[in-house]
Amino acid sequence: MATDYDTPRKTDEELHEESLEELKARRADAQSGQVDIDEEEAAENLELPGADLSGEELTVRVVPKQEDEFTCSRCFLVHHITQLAKGTGAKAVCKDCD
Repeated sequence: MATDYDTPRKTDEELHEESLEELKARRADAQSGQVDIDEEEAAENLELPGADLSGEELTVRVVPKQEDEFTCSRCFLVHHITQLAKGTGAKAVCKDCD
């Protein structure tokens, strides 16, 4: 645990004034595994399987494969020709999959 050395230190009297119950309560609070989650926000971002997405539109512009690119036959990703490890055409393999 990090210590802030700039904070004022408690005197011996102040340390004795704190009861054992206060210390136990503080310790229990610090070690609780509960996380504050906004349930409404979590429910808004949750997409259920089989949800009707027919009204949704794509907002991503799709660019066709360029002449200096190839599709890896193992991972099926489009890479720049500098990532070609071996093969040509439909048997091309990228450096990541090689």
